[in-house]
Amino acid sequence: MIPHSIRVLNGIDILYGICILTGIATNDAGADIRRETKVLLEVEGITKRYRRGSAPANDGVNLTVDSGQVYGLLGHNGAGKTTLVNQIVGLLKPDGGSIRISGRDAVADPGYARQACSIQPQAQVPIDGLTPRQAIETLGRLRGGEARLVKARAGELLETLALQEWSGSDGARLSGGVKRLVSFCMAAVVPGRLVILDEPTNDVDPVRRRLLWAQVRALADGGSAVLLVTHNVVEAERSVDRLAILDHGRVLTEGTPADLKSGIADDLRLELVLEPGAEAPRLPEFASSFTATGSRIVATVPAGLGGETAAWAQNLRRAGRVEEYSLAPATLEDAYVALVGATHKNDTITEEIDVRAA
Repeated sequence: MIPHSIRVLNGIDILYGICILTGIATNDAGADIRRETKVLLEVEGITKRYRRGSAPANDGVNLTVDSGQVYGLLGHNGAGKTTLVNQIVGLLKPDGGSIRISGRDAVADPGYARQACSIQPQAQVPIDGLTPRQAIETLGRLRGGEARLVKARAGELLETLALQEWSGSDGARLSGGVKRLVSFCMAAVVPGRLVILDEPTNDVDPVRRRLLWAQVRALADGGSAVLLVTHNVVEAERSVDRLAILDHGRVLTEGTPADLKSGIADDLRLELVLEPGAEAPRLPEFASSFTATGSRIVATVPAGLGGETAAWAQNLRRAGRVEEYSLAPATLEDAYVALVGATHKNDTITEEIDVRAA
């Protein structure tokens, strides 16, 4: 039952609808929602098609997430990430496979799935008519939190994410970045056993992004399993314990960031920033996986040819064709590009070009 003090707030009907539709369901168990378990989320063989005869949005997906772990679900736009999340929280029914949360069948009991999960959806949560503090505290109470504890937790989140100056402002007047952080707080105020964060840093400024990642880690340290859904490879490498790369509905590979980079451990990442108006140079024959975004070119070179590569790049700089360059160990982004490629339309990571022909 919703407390009367919450029921009278402006916008509560919208927020309650969000609770049900996005998986942030009420939780009568309150602070007892987590119980001791190692494997928290088990996804086995999940398959989902939206139309008969169409390509599967998910095709035999398998993954396991432990409590206390930040697990990344990485993939380009349209890879099947959101479809998988919607099945985990019980908004879609799989065509095949199983999903278990804390050992319980989440497909057979979608209500339990919504109870056990708290989620920050990719879309902005509409909080017009509510202040950030009201929105956060309302979700905490709807999830069964004790009023005193919810109020303290909301204040803690507002402070640690440097949101105090907006805590009493109308939600309609907030910037996109502040709304995104408030949405995170609404998912984190009374976290479920499984906390799902779908692109949590979209529109967030660099300073508060760092504060946000500290809070994501704190959720895992508190015992929740955190499923981070993103296409931002750089942030995933810095933030997750393990991750799976999803492409066309299939898991291509899974492991720690170091595991996924092991195949390119003997490579170096070459990055060039062209001078304004300069043409892209012809890359050395030993360079591979070359991509470009604007004036920035990234390629992979063998570590044994690092000295030769540095001399080549330095000559370009002396000639005024390159503003700056760097050589560093290969990153998770390099591993991702090598595995998936950068040819997907609307992929925000890189756009492949033929710089050898320049």
